[in-house]
Amino acid sequence: MKEFSKKLDFSGFHITHIKWIDPQEPETIESYASRIILQIKTVKPILIGLSFGGMMAVEVAKQIDTEKVILIASAKTGTEIPFYFRIAGQLRLHKLLSEKLLKRPSFFINWMFGANSESEKRLLKQILADTDGTFLKWAIDSITRWKNYTSTKNVFHIHGTHDKILPDWFVKCDARVKDGGHLMTLNKAEEINSILHQQLKNFRGAP
Repeated sequence: MKEFSKKLDFSGFHITHIKWIDPQEPETIESYASRIILQIKTVKPILIGLSFGGMMAVEVAKQIDTEKVILIASAKTGTEIPFYFRIAGQLRLHKLLSEKLLKRPSFFINWMFGANSESEKRLLKQILADTDGTFLKWAIDSITRWKNYTSTKNVFHIHGTHDKILPDWFVKCDARVKDGGHLMTLNKAEEINSILHQQLKNFRGAP
């Protein structure tokens, strides 16, 4: 989401923010990816995805040729999703959660996302309020039942050591951000920008 990436520095690049669209019922993550691809006009784009957006970037990269795929606080395959989420997906336990409960800010939600400061808690509360409930439930269902086992080429994975939603011991990443949580694009932006600049230095000025 743009709110989570507002502190990332992409100066010198032409940036296109992909807009989430309403999922169809029923719709697989692969089908959804094929529809949002229509927003991508660049040949061999560099895809950067945060959290679920990173998983979606992986699915897009399976369907088009990409220059590079950078994931932040995300997962490359279904095996990097914690086993307890995958078990919940198989048992459909997440279907028991109401939209109201999913969007309600709480101590547990703040802890899971790593929202520590008051400004981070306010931003997370606003993002939850603004997120469409149907999309949120579809995204959770897609994450818990993601069956991608295909290794995407040209992937660079940045992950925080204190990510509680996708703990780093489940993932094989290329760069670890010490003490970074799921919201590290807000409170660890300087370190992430340094990593991004190193990865993108050969592409600066490219459309």
